[in-house]
Order: sequence, then C-alpha cells, then structure tokens
Amino acid sequence: MLTQPAPSSPRVRFGAGLRHTVAEEVARLGCKHALVLSTPQQCDSAMAIAEALSDKAAGIFARATMHTPVEISDEAVTHLRDTGADCVIAIGGGSTTGLAKAIALRTDVPQIVIPTTYAGSEATPILGQTENGIKTTLTDAKVQPETILYDPELVTSLPTAMTVTSALNAVAHAAEALYAENRTNHSTALAVEGMQHFADGLPAVLENPTNISAREKTLRGAYACGAVLGQVGMALHHKLCHTLGGSFDLPHADTHAIILPHAVHYNAQAVPDLLKPVTDIFGGTAPGPALHAFATKMNAPLALQDLGVTQDNLDNAADLATQKPYPNPAPITRDGIRQLLQAAWSGTAPT
Repeated sequence: MLTQPAPSSPRVRFGAGLRHTVAEEVARLGCKHALVLSTPQQCDSAMAIAEALSDKAAGIFARATMHTPVEISDEAVTHLRDTGADCVIAIGGGSTTGLAKAIALRTDVPQIVIPTTYAGSEATPILGQTENGIKTTLTDAKVQPETILYDPELVTSLPTAMTVTSALNAVAHAAEALYAENRTNHSTALAVEGMQHFADGLPAVLENPTNISAREKTLRGAYACGAVLGQVGMALHHKLCHTLGGSFDLPHADTHAIILPHAVHYNAQAVPDLLKPVTDIFGGTAPGPALHAFATKMNAPLALQDLGVTQDNLDNAADLATQKPYPNPAPITRDGIRQLLQAAWSGTAPT
C-alpha cells in the first residue's frame, strides 16, 4: 500500500486520538507557538486543540469561511503576527484548510492540518481564493501542508449522507486520474488505492457510522484521492460539475456523485482498458454502470432533477460544457454531452 504520494510529500499520520499529539507535532516542526484555525461552527474543536497544545497555543482564529475570501486571510495573517505564532493548525474541512494555505502563501509558516471531512484539499498544493466575488485557483508548493493528522474519531459524527457524497466526490478525482493526459504509474496506483479504500470502507460506515476502522479506511481513501488530484489534470467529469455547479448553484458533492457514473461511461467508450480498475474494484462488467450500482447501494443522490435542475436547463448546460475545448480521452460532442446529461437528470444507469 502506498503511504506517500511523492518523495516531497507531507508527513501523514492515521490513527484514533491523533489530535491529542498536536504539541509533539508542533515541536517536531521546530516551532514554538501555533495559531489554531477553524470556522465559527467548529470553534469548540479549535478550543480543544488549543487545550491540547497547552503553552504552545498562541491563540485561536475561528473565522474560516467558504471559498477563502482574501480579506479574511489578511485578517488571519495580522492575527498570526500579533500573537507571535510561528505555525498554524487547521481543524475542519476545506474552508479551514484553505485558510491555512492562504496564510502559508503569505507568510510561509508551517501548517498542520487535522481534517474533519473528506474534502481532500489538505493533500494538494492547490489553493482557491475569492476576491471581489471572483474565485481564482493557484498551485504553489508553499501551500502544501507539512503535516496531516487523520483522526477517524473526528469523522464518526459526519452524517452518512454527507459521507457518501463527499466520498464519491473523492472517487471522481481518482477515476479521472486513470485517463489523465499526464498520468504516471504512481498516480494510477494512488488512484486505485483511493478507490479501493472507499469500496472497502464506505459500506461498513453506512452499517455503523461510528466504526473507527471503517472511518479510517475512508480517510485513507480521501487522502489518496486528494493527493492524486494534486498530481494530474482532470477532464470531462470535473468540467461538467464545474459548469452545472456554477450555472445552477448546485451542491458540490451531490453534483459530483450524480455525474460520476455518466462521465466515466462516456469516456470508457474510448479508453476501456484505462478504466478497467473501476470494474475490478466496484464489480460489474463496465465502469460507468459499476459506479452507478455502487452509488445506488450507498443511497447516494442519482438524479439532477432531484437537485432542482429542469430539463430545460440541460440544453444550456450542454452548450456551456462544449464551448471551450479541453483534454479528454473521448471526443466532446454537443449531442453526446446532451445525452449524458439527460441520463444524469433522470438518474438511470448509463447504458
């Protein structure tokens, strides 16, 4: 089993109760005082981390926000300097991880990230920031966290519906990595590992959401799928989800869960051998239907119409998704994308 995505990868640890070792991790980085970051909703978790840090706690900044607004990041940098902190600890999901990355981009302080969701952004050198209502994305080694602590106890309370959709969102990174133009043997192995962890762990989580072993498997899946996202380019699936989400204000993970089987089926016509690992892991005879069957068993959302998308929206979405060319193993045609979206709208299995 792979334990790191690349030689320069962060220190990654998995285990119940790891959040209690934060003081040791701060010292390991050669730091003395950590600023703890969270959203307002997870302030109690930030306080618990500060207590575990004892005299290594410089303070708490609990204003992390979705899409990482630059004004919040600038406030956090000021707070970092005012408190004399020489590193940051982020506890939470993508919003808090994004804030830690934004601070590191501006100051180059080390980051320790303690994920409480399956966002996976902690495993990438990618940062998305919003300024004046416009979101931009950058890739920079400075924003890659130095240490990631995956504590499965922290995700046992994550609702199962959110667990499933975020897991399928992560699987989408791995599936598209299999046919990425710049794929490598290492990225492919990492993608396969990530999907296998979810295939093994997710059914057990649904059976018992407090199963620590199963939750750790899903966290290992989230890490592997996040790491592969930072290594290779994405294609049709992510393009469609970006188009749908941006145009119709759809929930991110739900949209990924619904589109995944259909986008994979579309591309499997061109690269069946590259997508064979999907059927090896999830069963069946074809990757698209295999993912749809798995999503059905996991009680995942299956239909765009259930998210409020109307059939009238599909023509517009197909037009938007085919406006600009992008790398993809199967040719992008307007008719083909329209058919794909129709199947995703109705929720039927791809055929």
